[in-house]
Amino acid sequence: MPAILTIKQLHAATGRLVRAAARSRTPTIITDRGRPVAILAAPNVAPPPRRRRSLLPEYERLMRQAPADTLLTDLDAVREDR
Repeated sequence: MPAILTIKQLHAATGRLVRAAARSRTPTIITDRGRPVAILAAPNVAPPPRRRRSLLPEYERLMRQAPADTLLTDLDAVREDR
């Protein structure tokens, strides 16, 4: 179960608490007036950040076009550069 600390406790002993979180396998929840506001965790415990996806310019251009009559016409439009 993760430890729970207030912002005031974190402020009073930041260095010690950060070093302890680095050694721990469980995250530490930081609260502000009883509400969770942050999580202090070692990098190997925290989930990796989600990648932002971007659309290829060719796909964006294709999406702006009016739909074609058939699926084969759409596929030809997508494959035209190949």
